[in-house]
Amino acid sequence: QVQLVESGGGLVQPGGSLRLSCASSGMIFSNYNMYWYRQAPGKERELVAAITNTDRSTYADSVKGRFTISRDNAKSTVHLQMNSLKPEDTAVYYCNAAGAFTSYWGQGTQVTVSS
Repeated sequence: QVQLVESGGGLVQPGGSLRLSCASSGMIFSNYNMYWYRQAPGKERELVAAITNTDRSTYADSVKGRFTISRDNAKSTVHLQMNSLKPEDTAVYYCNAAGAFTSYWGQGTQVTVSS
């Protein structure tokens, strides 16, 4: 069975940094495009960053220049480096894997940016 497990969330002050990781198992990782989404209370889930199976990345305007998505196919893991964090980045962050016919979600990891 496919599993996606996020880690690295926590409480950080504005201007700080966090590095999220999403470890996958049970799938051929290199076949999948990978995504980071986030959802704050009362708001829609939004796409934060994406990286294709050919290592092309895109970002939401709100995080461009601050966040970096990367993948390590040898370790079947995708990362989200988050710098210059702002209170509005506070949300549960979810890892998603999308293939030709299926998609999978992790359990989410909480990121709280507060002074």
